[in-house]
Amino acid sequence: MATFGDIGLAAAINILTALAFLIAFAILRLQPFNDRVYFPKWYLKGLRSSPTHSGAFVTKFVNVDWRSYLRFLNWVPAALKMPEPELISHAGLDSAVYLRIYLLGLKIFVPVALLAWAVLVPVNWTNNTLAEAKTTDNVDFSDIDKLSISNIPHGSQRFWSHVIMAYAITFWTCYILRKEYATIAAMRLHFLASERRRPDQFTVLVRNVPPDPDESVRESVEHFFLVNHPDHYLTHQVVYNANKLAKLVKEKRSKQNWLDYYQLKYSRNQSKRPMMKTGFLGLCGDKVDAIDHQTAEIERLSKEIDEERERVKTDPKCIMPAAFVSFKTRWGAAVCAQTQQSRNPTLWLTEWAPEPRDVYWNNLAIPYVSLTIRRLIIAVAFFFLTFFFMIPITIVQSLANIESLEKRASFLKVITDIGFIKSFIQGFLPGIALKIFLILLPTILMLMSKFEGFLCKSALERRSAFRYFIFIFVNVFLGSVIAGTAFQQLDSFIHQSANDIPKTIGVAIPMKATFFITYIMVDGWTGVAGEILRLKPLIFFHLKNFFLVKTEKDREEAMDPGSIGFNTGEPQIQLYFLLGLVYAVVTPVLLPFILVFFGLAYVVFRHQIINVYNQEYESAAAFWPDVHGRIIFSMIFSQLVLMGLMSTKRAALTTPFLIALPVLTIWFYRFCKGRYEPAFIRYPLQEAMNKDTLERARDPNLNLKVYLQNAYVHPVFKNDEEDENEGANERFECVIVPTKRQSRRNTPAPSKISGASSPSSLPDTGPENLLP
Repeated sequence: MATFGDIGLAAAINILTALAFLIAFAILRLQPFNDRVYFPKWYLKGLRSSPTHSGAFVTKFVNVDWRSYLRFLNWVPAALKMPEPELISHAGLDSAVYLRIYLLGLKIFVPVALLAWAVLVPVNWTNNTLAEAKTTDNVDFSDIDKLSISNIPHGSQRFWSHVIMAYAITFWTCYILRKEYATIAAMRLHFLASERRRPDQFTVLVRNVPPDPDESVRESVEHFFLVNHPDHYLTHQVVYNANKLAKLVKEKRSKQNWLDYYQLKYSRNQSKRPMMKTGFLGLCGDKVDAIDHQTAEIERLSKEIDEERERVKTDPKCIMPAAFVSFKTRWGAAVCAQTQQSRNPTLWLTEWAPEPRDVYWNNLAIPYVSLTIRRLIIAVAFFFLTFFFMIPITIVQSLANIESLEKRASFLKVITDIGFIKSFIQGFLPGIALKIFLILLPTILMLMSKFEGFLCKSALERRSAFRYFIFIFVNVFLGSVIAGTAFQQLDSFIHQSANDIPKTIGVAIPMKATFFITYIMVDGWTGVAGEILRLKPLIFFHLKNFFLVKTEKDREEAMDPGSIGFNTGEPQIQLYFLLGLVYAVVTPVLLPFILVFFGLAYVVFRHQIINVYNQEYESAAAFWPDVHGRIIFSMIFSQLVLMGLMSTKRAALTTPFLIALPVLTIWFYRFCKGRYEPAFIRYPLQEAMNKDTLERARDPNLNLKVYLQNAYVHPVFKNDEEDENEGANERFECVIVPTKRQSRRNTPAPSKISGASSPSSLPDTGPENLLP
């Protein structure tokens, strides 16, 4: 078992490592040649110029002003100085609300930690239950475990203090959560009301367009919305399956980068032409002239791209039964997005269109009917991924319980008898090992979400975050407790009756706090400090700058600002909420370590959001209901854990009082869901009308059709849209609906003109008119 000395050594290692990272960052950020690495957001906004362009040769690379090094910590107050409204304007509502998750942790756990240490720590410490259990039941423990609920005798009246604390924590957490939910819902509505015009405010995504033998998808969509939304329909953009074209364009871009590299290499040394191998990864195959080979590849790809673009424009099979439909007003879009369009609820499915930056174009080509099958496949795959990950978790736990391992591998005793090595293995190695095992997990989960068919990046990240949290809960939390218990209490399991096993596990759950303390220090302290250093982007920027950069545009592309990474960051934060809520009553000694994490992470990520991260999209904090729901889940789980512990402690009288806690928490969740969640999934018609009225007053001559007609063109066609601005002066008029259909079975309302006598005379606004 890890002792105070082991935890102290781990804390010293992590504190020194974190300080080293922070000091290194504070010095590296002052150097002019690192300016683009640590302040890329300001360069992307055009508000910062490179300090390497002026001054003497030395000062272009090294900061020689000694006074700036005396103020090397001024980034901390600078990160906290920007007020929240300015932060929202600078980085977006998503980033500002993400930071509020860290503040929420401080608001909840600072009072909880003070109260728990003032009440529960003295109650737990002044007992000798664990000392007696070690003599009778051979249960291992350390001085840290004496601060937990495990050190209280069975049936003691002291358990009432834990019950009262559980109620206090629940009420306080619910109070803070309700205030935060109300605040963020108001922030979202205000943000949407004050935000500048965006295409997604006027656009809905229509899926599962029914086939019609007489009309194409484009004609069918146009006819349906002219009939059913005659006063508000404006234009539409059908969805193309351009995935193959996108791959060719991406491949051509890669070849062009290599050609630029080889040309730059040759320009520096013209005595020798650069050579390359044509085989796998350039490691095998024929050796050829690199410049000639890449030039020939680019010419080949250009020809294939032209052919594929023409095929996409002319082949009906490339048109998917989906479209982006735009309306004249936000009110009209809101009505369409939030209502059922046809008698058959599985056809003409409408939802708010993501903003153009948020669209994940590859998944638009997935047939709607295959989504259910895809999600079933991923559900099964995720189950097995979660199950088999228990193997490395068990290995990590064997390191955390080295005494039990020594009994079965006596040859390790020679090494582990050395005090420093033993403290290092128990206090530091388990946390870093678990961190390493989790490195590849976000990539795997994101691939799963993409396979499921979600249509926007924000939905992909939210789905990955949901699975990441489940994975962490099952493997990192439950897996660590169960696997650790199996190793630590193996002798007890073997010699005890089945009725006594729950008692042993109940004692072991709070005793796993030492492992989670080490994990918090590695992941929450050192990991956060490493985040601000940006070592990987720093190295890659200088490598690109040395080998590839030859123009200012190349240098801008070499910058890698990255984004917050909601799919990984938010579930990791939720683990700390889970640990804090579970162990606040059980083992309060863990709470100060969590507070350090929330405080340090808030400062670091505020700096990163202001100066580094460039969010790819803006969802107006659509993820907040997920955050709220996961905290509620952690609360309920902590209450169930406490009920289980009390049952093993023969404190049956406390059970009726504890049963009320999850009931009250679920009621609170349902209240918040009904009161505040609609603001995150619907757009009030009142807000839409107010926004439309204000915009008409400010810009009465706005030609919205020109603004919207190219907004949702596939990115591979973006270079061709400039020449297609016809109809710029068209006015919004009520259009008589022509159709070529012989049957109106898919149209809820009849056309004004018979389908047999009225060929379509509407101008075609399909994407092929946007292309050459």
